[in-house]
Amino acid sequence: MSDITSQSLTSLVKNIKEKKLSSEDVTKAFVERSEKSKELNSYISEDFSNAIEKAKKFDQKPNFDLKLPGIPMAVKDLFCTENIRTTAGSKILENFIPTYESTVTQNIWNEGAILLGKLNCDEFAMGSSNETSFYGNVQNPIDKGLVPGGSSGGSAAAVSGQLTPITIGTDTGGSIRQPASFTGTVGLKPTYGSCSRYGIVAFASSLDQAGPMAQNVEDCALLQEVISSYDNKDSTSIDFKRNEYSKDLTKDIKGKKIGIPKEYRVEGMPKEIEELWQKGIAYAKDCGAEIIDISLPHTSYALPTYYIVAPAEASSNLARYDGVKYGFRAKGENLIDMYEKTRSEGFGDEVQRRIMIGTYVLSSGYYDAYYLKAQKVRKLIKNDFDEAYKKVDAILTPSTPTSAFKIGEKKDDPVSMYLNDIFTVPVNLAGLPAISIPAGHDTSGYPLGLQIIGKAFKEQEILNLAYAMEDKINFKNKITDWWIK
Repeated sequence: MSDITSQSLTSLVKNIKEKKLSSEDVTKAFVERSEKSKELNSYISEDFSNAIEKAKKFDQKPNFDLKLPGIPMAVKDLFCTENIRTTAGSKILENFIPTYESTVTQNIWNEGAILLGKLNCDEFAMGSSNETSFYGNVQNPIDKGLVPGGSSGGSAAAVSGQLTPITIGTDTGGSIRQPASFTGTVGLKPTYGSCSRYGIVAFASSLDQAGPMAQNVEDCALLQEVISSYDNKDSTSIDFKRNEYSKDLTKDIKGKKIGIPKEYRVEGMPKEIEELWQKGIAYAKDCGAEIIDISLPHTSYALPTYYIVAPAEASSNLARYDGVKYGFRAKGENLIDMYEKTRSEGFGDEVQRRIMIGTYVLSSGYYDAYYLKAQKVRKLIKNDFDEAYKKVDAILTPSTPTSAFKIGEKKDDPVSMYLNDIFTVPVNLAGLPAISIPAGHDTSGYPLGLQIIGKAFKEQEILNLAYAMEDKINFKNKITDWWIK
C-alpha cells in the first residue's frame, strides 16, 4: 500500500484514469496510513468509512473527465464542510456542524475528490507552530518533537507524512508557506480574491486566502486550477481569466527578471538561510533567469502593520462567538456573565491575546493612532512591490528565517513566534501571490524553503519559475516514518 501513498497526485490521477488503480485502492491506502499515524495528530475529525464508500461508488460509475477522479484528500479544519464537524481548532466550535459547504471545497468535490477528514490547525488560524489548537499540537513528520509550522500545520504534516496526496490550507500572514517550508512541501498562497473565502471560518478578512499544499509544483498547479474560481457569494472574489495552471506549466523561464530585495537580509538571520538564498539565486541563473537587486524600503514595517490590521479584523470577526446562536456556551448567572464565561473558556490564550490587541487598536482615541496609520503603511508596502515590478517579473526570498523549531521552544515568547512570519507577511498585506518550494536542508537535516513572490494574478509565472527551479534543486525529503507503530 505504501507505494500508493508515495505517488504524486498527477501520478494517482493517471493511474486511476488508466484503470491501473481503483479509487477504492487509493482511498484505502491513505486511510490505512492515516490510521497508523495517530501520533502525528494531523486529524481533528476523520471520515474514513464514508470515504471508502464514496470511492466504491466512484469505481462503479467512474467519470474520468474529472480533474480529481476518485482522489481522496483531507482538508484544513477551517473550511466548512456540510454535515461534517468544523472546529477551526477551537473549543468554542467543537460541536459545530455546518449546513453548507465552502466554495473551495465544493469545487474540489465537483472535480471528483473524496473527503478523508478535517486537519488540525492553530485555533482560528492564529499561530505559527500549530501549538494553539484546542486539539493539541501536530508533530512534524521530519522529526519527533518538531513543530510543523502554522496555522496550516496539520495540512503540511499530512502531505509531508503522505496521509493525503494533496490538501488545502489558508494563508493570512504565511500560514501556507511557512509550514510548507518546515515540512519540505510546496505551498501556494494565491492572489487575494483568486479563491473564494465563502465558507472559510474568518480570521482577518482582508488577508485570508485559501491555497493548495502538495508534494510538488505540478500537483500544486493542478489543485490551484480546481479551487480558483469567481464566486458571487464572496464580495472580495475577483473575476479574471484563470489559466489552466497545470497544462500551462513550463520550465522555460529564460530571460525572466528576478528581484532580490536587500531588506530581506535581516539582522541575526542564520548563515544557512543566507547560503540557501545564494543557492536559489544560482539555480535561477542556471535556468536562464536574470537576477536584479531591488529595494522594498517599507519591509521593516510589515510585521508591526500586520499585527495591528490582523488582530483588529479578528476582534470584529470573532465577536459572533458569544454562546447564543451556535458553538460552545458556558453557564452564567445572567446574559453578560454567560457572554464573558463563554468567551474566556471557549477561546485559547493566543486568540484572547489577539482579540484584546484588536479591540484596543480599534477603540476610541487609538483608532487613528494605530489602525488608520497601519492601513496607510500597508499602502506604502504595496507601492514598494508595484515599483519593484516595473523592473522585475518576480521576487526571490527565503520562506522563513529558520528551519522548524522544537515544540514548546517559543510558546511563551509571542514576539519571537511572530518573527517567524517576517518574510511572508508583506505578501499578504499587498494581496500578492507567492509560493514556497523546498530547496535544501539545515545542518540537522531539516527542510528549508525558498519563496517566489509574483505580480497580482500572475500565479502561472511563479508556478513556472518554481517548476523550473524544483527540477534543478531536486529536493528529497528525509522522512523515516518514525511515528508508524
